[in-house]
Amino acid sequence: MRVLMIGDIIGKPGRNTLAVLLPRLRQELHIDLVIANAENTAGGFGLTPKTAQELLNAGVDVMTSGNHIWDKKEILPHFDEFPLLRPANYFGAPGRGWLMHGDVMVLNLQGRVFMPPIDCPFREADKRLLEAQAELGTPPRTVLVDFHAEATSEKQGLGWYLDGRVSAVVGTHTHVGTADSRILPGGTAYVSDLGMTGPVNSVIGTERAPVLERFRTGLPQRFEPATGPCILNSVLIDIDDATGRATDIVRIDRAVD
Repeated sequence: MRVLMIGDIIGKPGRNTLAVLLPRLRQELHIDLVIANAENTAGGFGLTPKTAQELLNAGVDVMTSGNHIWDKKEILPHFDEFPLLRPANYFGAPGRGWLMHGDVMVLNLQGRVFMPPIDCPFREADKRLLEAQAELGTPPRTVLVDFHAEATSEKQGLGWYLDGRVSAVVGTHTHVGTADSRILPGGTAYVSDLGMTGPVNSVIGTERAPVLERFRTGLPQRFEPATGPCILNSVLIDIDDATGRATDIVRIDRAVD
C-alpha cells in the first residue's frame, strides 16, 4: 500500500494547490490512500462543509485536523457526513477521533505541550487501539496516526511509544516540514512535521506584515492566507500489506505558481 500524508492545507491558496497537484501525484506515484490535515482549510482557520467537499473532490480520502477545527462553527453539525477526524483526546467534543478506511485505521491525536489542556495523547492512543480491536474482533493491521502537536520532543516521544504498534506517526501543526523522516526499529514510519500546503512567501502560510507587526508590538492582528507561489508538503509511505509495517518513507514536496 502507498499512502500520501499531506501537511496542513492553508486557505484558498492551499485548496487550489491541492486541486492542481494531487490528481497528478495520485497518478504519478500510484497512491492508494491520501490523508490530509484540513484544520486550516477555510480562510486559514477551521473547516466548512464546502471546503471539506473541495478537498474530497481534489482526491483526499480522509481529513484529519487539530485545535483549529473548532474555529468555523458551520462544520460542527456535519462531522459525520465526511471522512473527517478531530483529535481523539478532546473530551466531550463532537465528531470522532478515528475511523476505518477499508482495512486501514486512521487515528488523530493532539499534543499537550504548549497546547490547550486536553486528555493524554499517549493513553488515548492505547485506548483507541483497544477500541478498534474490540470493534473489529482483531487488531487493525495498518494504523496511520496524525499527531497534531507543537513540541518536537512530544512528537518523537509518541513515535517511539507507538513504534511497532502502528504503521506511521506523522506530526502536523507547525507548518514547517522536517527532514527527520525515517523508519523506526519496530517498523513505524515517522516524521516530526509534514509541513503545509500553501503560500511559500509567508509566515507559516499567512501574510507576513500582520505577523511581523504582532511580533514587534504585541498587539492583536488579523491574519489572512498569503498569496503567490505555493508548495505542497507531504510524505509518501510504503506499507507491507501482510504485516502493516512501513518499508519506506520519503518527502514529497511540490511547488506550483
